[in-house]
Amino acid sequence: MKTHALLIHPSIEDSESGRRKFIRNVALLGMASGFGPATGSSFRKREDEAEVTPSEDLMREHGLLSRILLIYDACRSFLINNEQFDISVLNNSAAIIRSFVEDYHEKLEEDHLFPRFEKAGRLTDLVKVLLSQHKAGRMLTDQIIEFGTTAGITGSGEKQALITLLENFNRMYRPHKSREDTVLFPAIKTIISRDEYLDLGEEFEDREHELFGENGFESMVEKVENIEKQINIYDLSRFTPA
Repeated sequence: MKTHALLIHPSIEDSESGRRKFIRNVALLGMASGFGPATGSSFRKREDEAEVTPSEDLMREHGLLSRILLIYDACRSFLINNEQFDISVLNNSAAIIRSFVEDYHEKLEEDHLFPRFEKAGRLTDLVKVLLSQHKAGRMLTDQIIEFGTTAGITGSGEKQALITLLENFNRMYRPHKSREDTVLFPAIKTIISRDEYLDLGEEFEDREHELFGENGFESMVEKVENIEKQINIYDLSRFTPA
């Protein structure tokens, strides 16, 4: 009868040597296949060392956008109630939307995320809507900037037109960013490898620094804070119900 090799009882020394070889071979197999303890450990190490992952980066930028939407809400309220406010508030806010949100944040999505989902055949209907909303948002921003660069809003017709622009912008972008945060961004990991996911985060960060400096995001937050203080909505406690 043929005896299986595993039934042979070697010496303790040979057994320990074989066990070490087995563990080493499993580790090498894991690294070669892209899975296994070695790869998982490496991924966790890279993820721990990464300053911000791609999803975190995009979502915190959505947080900045949310604060500008609140500024737009305040400007719209001023217009509806015939309250005077500095038109530079609108101009400076729209400038951040154009440079940081549309020309940087949305460009990252359009160049690096949307094509990957289309190639994978995943969430293609959602991507199509998101892309059309990016285009619509840019058109709205063009018109808001036109108002923001004028000497002031004169006449009820201009005032109502600006109220409608701000309302349309906020009405579209609140569900837009919410759908990206809860559906699109969490799905990124399902269509690309772990290393590609982390490389993407580094690419996003490099692009941010290239366009806005080493502390690009932080500098944008500071700009938004200054605008919030200018129209007295910076104090978070103001939003707490009585």
